[in-house]
Amino acid sequence: MSAPAPSPLAVVDAEPLPRQEEVLTEAALAFVAELHRRFTPRRDELLARRAERRAEIARTSTLDFLPETAAIRADDSWRVAPAPAALNDRRVEITGPTDRKMTINALNSGAKVWLADFEDASAPTWENVVLGQLNLIDAYGRNIDFTDPRSGKSYALKPADQLATVVMRPRGWHLEERHLTFDGRPVPGALVDFGLYFFHNAQRLIDLGKGPYFYLPKTESHLEARLWNEIFVFAQDYVGIPQGTVRATVLIETITAAYEMEEILYELRDHAAGLNAGRWDYLFSIVKNFRDGGSKFVLPDRNAVTMTAPFMRAYTELLVRTCHKRGAHAIGGMAAFIPSRKDAEVNKVAFEKVKADKDREAGDGFDGSWVAHPDLVPIAMASFDAVLGEKPNQKDRLREDVSVAPGDLIAIDSLDARPTYAGLVSAVQVGIRYIEAWLRGLGAVAIFNLMEDAATAEISRSQIWQWINAGVVFENGETATPELARTVAAEELAAIREEIGEEAFAAGKWQQAHDLLLHVSLDADYADFLTLPAYEQLVG
Repeated sequence: MSAPAPSPLAVVDAEPLPRQEEVLTEAALAFVAELHRRFTPRRDELLARRAERRAEIARTSTLDFLPETAAIRADDSWRVAPAPAALNDRRVEITGPTDRKMTINALNSGAKVWLADFEDASAPTWENVVLGQLNLIDAYGRNIDFTDPRSGKSYALKPADQLATVVMRPRGWHLEERHLTFDGRPVPGALVDFGLYFFHNAQRLIDLGKGPYFYLPKTESHLEARLWNEIFVFAQDYVGIPQGTVRATVLIETITAAYEMEEILYELRDHAAGLNAGRWDYLFSIVKNFRDGGSKFVLPDRNAVTMTAPFMRAYTELLVRTCHKRGAHAIGGMAAFIPSRKDAEVNKVAFEKVKADKDREAGDGFDGSWVAHPDLVPIAMASFDAVLGEKPNQKDRLREDVSVAPGDLIAIDSLDARPTYAGLVSAVQVGIRYIEAWLRGLGAVAIFNLMEDAATAEISRSQIWQWINAGVVFENGETATPELARTVAAEELAAIREEIGEEAFAAGKWQQAHDLLLHVSLDADYADFLTLPAYEQLVG
C-alpha cells in the first residue's frame, strides 16, 4: 500500500484527547475520507428513498414482499459464505459500549461474542467515538487494564482463548459525525466508526485468528445492505486482505427490512454472518411507518408486546427459517435485566423470565441470543447448551413448518392488549431518565433494573406520540392528550428531584431531558430519530 496523501478531513470543534493521535492517524483519516468520497452520495440517495417509502406506506397502510426480487427468494441454490471458526458458535452474545471497563468485562464475560457498540449503547461524544476505538486497539494488543477510581478494583484480560469474539456495531446511516468534516460537510458516523476500526484492526484480528466482524444497525432495505457490501469489497482491497474476510450480521430491527430478509442476505452473501431480531427498534419502526394507519396499528404498553405476540412470533420465526435456509446464523433478542445487589427475590423472578425467554428462542431454532449483563451469560448459555449440546449451532433446523403471510408481520391488532395509563407513566419515566443520561454521554443506562439504550427512548417517545395522535382512552377514563403528557412529565421531574436531591438534580440535565422528550413526543411533525435533535444538544 503506497503512502497516503494528506487527508482532506478536518477535525473540528473537538478538544484534544489523550492518545488520539494513535486513532486519528494520517493514514486512517485518508481511508475514512476515501470511504466518504466514494460512498456518501449513495448513502444520501438511500436516505431519501427511506422517506419515499414511508410516504408510500402512509398512503397504503400496508407492506408486502417485493415482487422485483421474487426470483432471489425462489432460487433455493444460493447460500451465504460459511461461518469462520471464530463466529461459528454464537450461542450467547453480550452487548455494551466500548468504555475501558466494559471492554475488559465483556471480553472476560464467558459469552461467545461481544457486540462492541458505537451505536445505541453509546452516546456519540467525541470522547466515546475516539477513545472507544483506542480501547479496542489496546484490547487486541493486550495493552488494556482498568482500576475503578471509586472502588479501587482492578480489571485485566483473561487468557486469549477465554475471550469473547468481537462484533463491532457502527452508527446507523442517518447519523453524522460533526467533528470530522470533508469540505465543511460532516462525514457519516457509520463510515467514521467502520473506517477507523477496520483500518486499525483488520490485519491484527486476522493475526489473532479472527477477523473484522460487524453488526449493521437500522437497515431498512436490501439496497442499504448492498451499499455495505460495496464498502466491504473496497475496504478489503484497500488494506490488502482477502475478499470475504469481513463478516456482517444485520439487525432486522425495522419493519421494512423484515420483508427483505432473504434479499439482505443475498446482497451480503460473501460477507454475511446472520440476522438478529431487535425488539424495541422493531416496534419503534412499526409506529414510525404506520403512524397514519389508524387504530389497528396502535401498540399497547411496550412490556405487553412480548416476543410471543402473534406478529412478533411471525417475525422471529420467519427470521430463523430465512437464515437457516441460506446457511446463516439466526440470533435472538436481548435479555436486558440488570441483577439487583439488594433484592434476591427480584433477581429470582427475573432470572426465571430470562430462562423462559432463552429456552423459547433455543427451542425455536435460534443459534444464539443477547444478554446485557455478565450474570445472565450462564443462564442463556444453559438454555442453548440444552438444545445444542456439542454442536456450535442449529442451522440444520430448517423450520420448513414456518409459513408467514405478508399481513402476519403487521397484524398488530392480533395482540389482545391495550395501552394503559401506567404505560404512559412508564414511557415518560424511562424516556426522561434515559435522555438525561444520554445528554451526559452515557448510552447504556440501568433504569428500574433494566439496561436501556437509545432504542428504549425511541419506543417510549413513539408510543406517547402514537397514543396522543390516536386519541387513546386509558382504562382510568383519561384520554391521551398533550396536556396529560405534560402533567405526567412534570410529576416525574418533581419525583426525580425529590429522589436524588437538589444538588444532584441541579448537576444533571433533567430539565433539558424533560423538554426534549416532550418536544419529540408532542410535535405534530414526527421526528424520524430522537437522536437527531438530541445530537444537537450533546456536548462533547
